[in-house]
Amino acid sequence: MAKTNPKKLARARRVLRIRKKISGTTACPRLRVFKSNKHIYAQIVDDSCGCTLAAMSTVDKGYEPVADADKKGQAEKVGELIAARAKAAGITKVVFDRGGCIYHGRVKALSEGARKGGLEF
Repeated sequence: MAKTNPKKLARARRVLRIRKKISGTTACPRLRVFKSNKHIYAQIVDDSCGCTLAAMSTVDKGYEPVADADKKGQAEKVGELIAARAKAAGITKVVFDRGGCIYHGRVKALSEGARKGGLEF
């Protein structure tokens, strides 16, 4: 946890509060979202073994940037691509972990893209 910056400390507390309530299993892994100012990252995690089953981000090699897409458009595309990678790994149902962020904007766009790609929350 961060010790000096109150915003980082508050976010770390939110993350821990969320993680107390949800956990990914082998049957239903956790879809974790992290966003920075420029990029968005998503990974599907099995908490029972502590391993990442699939991952996708805007800096990944499999991501082709769209020239006219804004950050929300990029997040939706990442959601669709993580859903495709999950389908390839045999995952159809996940638990959504918003990572301490409010469920709107880019986080919501990523989840809608994942739903469009065929993942069930």
